[in-house]
Amino acid sequence: MDKIYVNQMEFWGYHGLFPEENKLGQRFYVDLELELDLEPAAQTDDMTKSIDYGAIYEVAKKIVEGKAFHLVESVAEQIAQELFAQFLMLDACLVKVYKPDPPIPGHYKSVAIEIHRSRPS
Repeated sequence: MDKIYVNQMEFWGYHGLFPEENKLGQRFYVDLELELDLEPAAQTDDMTKSIDYGAIYEVAKKIVEGKAFHLVESVAEQIAQELFAQFLMLDACLVKVYKPDPPIPGHYKSVAIEIHRSRPS
C-alpha cells in the first residue's frame, strides 16, 4: 500500500484531565501516515487522484485546536474519523499524537499515543 506522511505538525490544544491543562493549554504534535493507492495520481500527475497535504493539515488542526478532550486517545480517534469522512480514497491511517509537556514528574521528551485504523466497512 502506498503512503502519505505528514509529520510533526504542531498545534496548541486544551486536552487533559487536569483543570490547568484545560485552562492554559499546551503544545501537541501530530504525525500522520495515510494509506491509499497513489498509482493513479502518479501515472496521471492529477492531484484529484491524491489527497492534498494542506487539507490533511487542516483536519488535524481543527481537531487538536478545537473541542477539549480528557484523553489524547480521543484526539487521535477524532482525527482518524474525520480523515475517513473527508477523504473517501483513504484506506487506512496511523495517527500519532505527542504531548511533550504533560503535568507528570520525571524527565522524558514526550508522551505519545498511536492508533491505526482502517476504513470502516
